[in-house]
Amino acid sequence: MTATFTDVQNSLRAPFKVRSFRFQFPADLAASLAFEMEVLVLGWYVLVESGSVMMLVLYGALQFFGSVFSPLFGVAGDRLGYRTLFMLTRGVYVALASLVMVLAFMSLLTPYLVIAVAAIVGMIRPSDNMMRYALVGQTVPVEQLTGALGISRMTADSARVVGALLGVGTVAQFGMAAAYVVIALLYACSFIFSAGVAGKESDVAPQAARSAFSELIAAFQYVWVRPALLGALSLAFLVNFFAFPFTLGLLPYIAKNVFEVGQAGLGALSASFAFGALLGSLVLGLNRFALGTGRAMLVTAGLWFGCLLLFSFLTELYAGMFLLVCTGLVQSLSMTPLAAVMLRATEPAFRGRVMGMRMLAIWGLPAGLLAAGPLIAWLGYQGVALLYTLAGVALTFCIGYCWRHALWDKVAPANQHS
Repeated sequence: MTATFTDVQNSLRAPFKVRSFRFQFPADLAASLAFEMEVLVLGWYVLVESGSVMMLVLYGALQFFGSVFSPLFGVAGDRLGYRTLFMLTRGVYVALASLVMVLAFMSLLTPYLVIAVAAIVGMIRPSDNMMRYALVGQTVPVEQLTGALGISRMTADSARVVGALLGVGTVAQFGMAAAYVVIALLYACSFIFSAGVAGKESDVAPQAARSAFSELIAAFQYVWVRPALLGALSLAFLVNFFAFPFTLGLLPYIAKNVFEVGQAGLGALSASFAFGALLGSLVLGLNRFALGTGRAMLVTAGLWFGCLLLFSFLTELYAGMFLLVCTGLVQSLSMTPLAAVMLRATEPAFRGRVMGMRMLAIWGLPAGLLAAGPLIAWLGYQGVALLYTLAGVALTFCIGYCWRHALWDKVAPANQHS
């Protein structure tokens, strides 16, 4: 028992032996806390002030609009390094959060101004995850990659638990302006810690002589001939379109109209999903997950859709919270291995651009959200849930079958531990 406990401790500590990871972890944690507070507080504000589910899904969709620019961020990361990008993007977060805070204190905030800020933030926020994953792949040894990604993912998952409860609690007790004081301070902490992350990778040849467009074309060609990357990207788009809308955009609608609860209930539902994801990240962080990485992302994606289907038939809050814990767990066990598959299959010189292309899959989320709005008016919430989840299961099976040699075979590189 002692030896096993020691092994667990060593697995969790191993990534922190890398100096850059020791700075990246608190920087990402502070940014993630601010993200979760901000999205939940403003999402509820837009829904209540506008009374429109279409305004809510527009706000949610704009959060991910900038994923189209993620490949360009990848080019910049491959050329300049991620420390510079971290400092720039997180400085913008500080400025915009401070602006919303001032507007809230002056009672000048409106749903349309929130939408405008969401459009600006949405231009750069999707690339934040790309930079996190690329930086972990750049600095952590390959045999520790899945575990390090799991630990890194804990920053977002734990932030969803704490951020959901802290966000609604602060607003309910002190108002939106006070909540934005906390959000702005968290962004400032993230900015400070980001100064300690690694700079440009030393063994990547400079690409200054080539245009950004040429580098993007080279990255698309690189992905096109690698089945593991194509399969992982396809699955990423699929779950963004059919799975994530229920927990990243429609949750305020579900809380208000299905479970008939207020802000506190919304925070509890959001925190439940995040707690499940945190459990999944902890399992992966131990670096003891026996199922092959490629197989894991496919199997758990199918379970993810199954959990969402069951969730759509529930109306009792505590039952919904329990099932969201299960949903968050399998979601984490799918998405983190997906990132590991892509990082293992990518050479260092292409890592930033390929992970930037991974973020293009986020376009599935705004597309799925915008389609869900009119579909809910037509089919109802349960009808849309049935349509989305059954389509998700069928297409997940198609992806696994189409790229089975790269993603399912036991001897495939995607299923090797190191």
